[in-house]
Amino acid sequence: MNDSLLDDKSRVQSARRHVAALRGFYHHLAVYLAVNGGLALLNLIATRQRWWFSWTLFGWGIGLLLHATKVFAFQGWLGSEWEQRKIRAILEKSNRH
Repeated sequence: MNDSLLDDKSRVQSARRHVAALRGFYHHLAVYLAVNGGLALLNLIATRQRWWFSWTLFGWGIGLLLHATKVFAFQGWLGSEWEQRKIRAILEKSNRH
């Protein structure tokens, strides 16, 4: 099999993994908004004097921010492209020996 077919397949696989990661992030965001919106509403109805829902909003928000960073900012760092480069380097090194 030639390298261009392998490159095309690996690019398609990489694109599919990225789309799956995006879907996972948007699902995470939707759940975050729905749950925290419900908690905010419950907090407003039950106890207006104390804003306890902000703790879940903040704590979970950190996790959501880390998820967003992984999906949008560091997708190439130790991602599938990095894996492909490492595989090629290892194969080239083993072919030389």
